[in-house]
Amino acid sequence: MAANAPHASIAGVGKYLPPKVLTNHDLAGMVDTSDEWIVRRTGISERRMADPGVAASDLALPASRQALENAGMSPEDLDLIIVATATPDMVMPSSACVLQEKLGAKNAGGFDLLAACTGFVYAMAAGEGFIASGVARNVLVVGSECLTQNIDFTDRSTCVLFGDGAGAAVLRPADGDREILYSFVKSDGTGAHLIEIPAGGSRMPASHETIDSRMHYMKMNGKEVFKFAARTFQSLVHDSLEACGLTESDVGLIVPHQVNTRIVDQAAKGLNIPKEKIFLNLQKYGNTSAASVPVALAEAVEEGRLSKGDVLVLLAFGSGLTWGSAVVRW
Repeated sequence: MAANAPHASIAGVGKYLPPKVLTNHDLAGMVDTSDEWIVRRTGISERRMADPGVAASDLALPASRQALENAGMSPEDLDLIIVATATPDMVMPSSACVLQEKLGAKNAGGFDLLAACTGFVYAMAAGEGFIASGVARNVLVVGSECLTQNIDFTDRSTCVLFGDGAGAAVLRPADGDREILYSFVKSDGTGAHLIEIPAGGSRMPASHETIDSRMHYMKMNGKEVFKFAARTFQSLVHDSLEACGLTESDVGLIVPHQVNTRIVDQAAKGLNIPKEKIFLNLQKYGNTSAASVPVALAEAVEEGRLSKGDVLVLLAFGSGLTWGSAVVRW
């Protein structure tokens, strides 16, 4: 990046959660589990579930409109739309192009990005790069997921964790407020097998056999993923702050991927940051993958958890394995 390249800022945020609520008690009637077991192991009490026929772009639309309104922009102002999703409307075209048409963003390009739960952080870094290069000025970044359509509701190790939703942010060249100071993304493909949907791609196309074998549903090694997430949480905070010349005492708020309260509790023990500075809403929505961070950010803004000048740390980790972070001076 050139020394005089513009930084990006977050001009507006938005979120949307489908109205249908799936509670732990509902799940207890579907699989061998209980409200007590789920809350104790995850911290989740309920999650949202999109209706049949609702796709990622449908959830992304109201979240995007809210973000644009918050930014004081119209869809025609957008130069680029990036949709982070592991559950696109279809294999092709991209959900970003479908969203572009629904928004009426006639001047924008668009593409999807797949980094699972880290998707929104990856998309923010990509949007920031487009702005810094001068290729785009106003970029809509969206995380949108219809995960419940890819969950095996006979597998209690995964079906209790995930929900549907969408979050969005509008990025533009920094003007002194909400400036992105630092972005970081990384992956380790040796852990790709730990969280996967095996069938539906070119390696294992859809067939009667893959459907009968339930290979189109998410598979996860929960124990190994837990260990990866806990250690990654701490390192992302430490390394991101160090890269900005900041310390843990400078942090105003951390908005992490909403995955499991036990992971947050374990990570917090290694951080010199009060737990009340870690924003959590997973008890209401569960793990919404790429939508997790932007939904939580939009909710934190709604609740007045950020003041001008606060240091905000966004972080996420997920399938790939992927992880990433961003530091924002609010």
